[in-house]
Amino acid sequence: MLKRVAIVATLVLSPLSARAQEISPTEQRIVDYVDAHADEAIALLARVVNINSGTMNFAGVREVGDVFRAELDALGFATRWIPMDEVQRAGHLFAEMEGRGPRVLLIGHLDTVFESDSPFQRWKLLDENTARGPGTEDMKGGNVVILLALQALDAAGLLDDMNIVVAFTGDEEDTSDPLTVDRGDLIDAGRRSDYALGFEGGVGGSGTATVARRGFTDWTVRTHGTRAHSSQIFRDDLGSGAIYEIARILNDFREELGGEQYLTFNPGVVLGGTSVDLDTMQSRGTAFGKTNVIAESAVVMGDLRTISLDQRERAKERMRAIVDRHLPHTMAAITFRDSYPPMAPTDANYALLLRLDEVSRDLGFGPVEAVDPGRRGAADVSFVADVVGAALDGLGVVGSGGHTVNETVELETIPLMAKRAAVLLYRLSRGEARS
Repeated sequence: MLKRVAIVATLVLSPLSARAQEISPTEQRIVDYVDAHADEAIALLARVVNINSGTMNFAGVREVGDVFRAELDALGFATRWIPMDEVQRAGHLFAEMEGRGPRVLLIGHLDTVFESDSPFQRWKLLDENTARGPGTEDMKGGNVVILLALQALDAAGLLDDMNIVVAFTGDEEDTSDPLTVDRGDLIDAGRRSDYALGFEGGVGGSGTATVARRGFTDWTVRTHGTRAHSSQIFRDDLGSGAIYEIARILNDFREELGGEQYLTFNPGVVLGGTSVDLDTMQSRGTAFGKTNVIAESAVVMGDLRTISLDQRERAKERMRAIVDRHLPHTMAAITFRDSYPPMAPTDANYALLLRLDEVSRDLGFGPVEAVDPGRRGAADVSFVADVVGAALDGLGVVGSGGHTVNETVELETIPLMAKRAAVLLYRLSRGEARS
């Protein structure tokens, strides 16, 4: 499906290079506001980056939410904090502006991967265009782009007439079960919206957007063998032990599932020995064993990423079949936890990309191309991609080193992306709402 839609998009996109036009006086007012207030947006980003909001630092997540809530309140949004005590998370910030025209859902998140005990805590300006800090690119920078775009629309006298929902989740980096609760409000907002725009960082520079993202599924394999003296391993009545069994399974995954487009499966944690203790919530554990004892237990935890629900289910069935082919005197079982659904490429997503491309060209920023889904991880937009009319992601800042202590943001992309988002929102607001 992706190849077919991409060909259609290429054919439609090709004439656009010849039809870039002047922006309207109204759109010029949007641009002028962003230019005049870019430094304030950067200062706001520095402020929220310096507040630790690791997913499990509930107080920090709420504090960052309070900062953005005050800004959205000032614009006239009806804001609400949605506690997530039921799923042991901090909660989410939602804001709504009830106007005319199509409803657009803008998606960001307040949390980062850097918890309170991380050594990476502070904003640092590296040069006039580069800053480093936790969440600069993923994705407090994207949240600031959303806010600056909305402020520009408000200054141009346009915001009050628009139909917008802002959703800042508090646990994008580590969702919790049941997802029907944790993402229930986001999915409901998607059902009531015509478009969804995600502001995760752009991949491949400012001239890209995301029309498809792969989904994310956790998997865990546990194996058991017969404990005995190591000198007797492979004996007909004792077998190969739990570690050989788990090694067989992982190797068969690689040999039999590897190479399929957009399908990846990564073992991230493995333990084996006489006994193992895995803390799945913290992704860490301990193992005890001796070199002269056949391993009795082993466990591996990994992820599975797919471009469609069909690909996900086919991969699961193949993995189950591999696990069921036990070595002698071993047992194995696999469990799955579906986390983020895939955001499949659709004609509607590509059509929305065309509109963004036109905006970008009209602003003088050049074309916008679709990112290869193989370069993207999972994100909150995936939860609503199949219930809205069309969706795009990757509309936030450009940076590098996400999820590492070298995470940076290119500061010049904050006003660029804000201008593009604001003009796109303005043009979408003048279209017809989905019936």
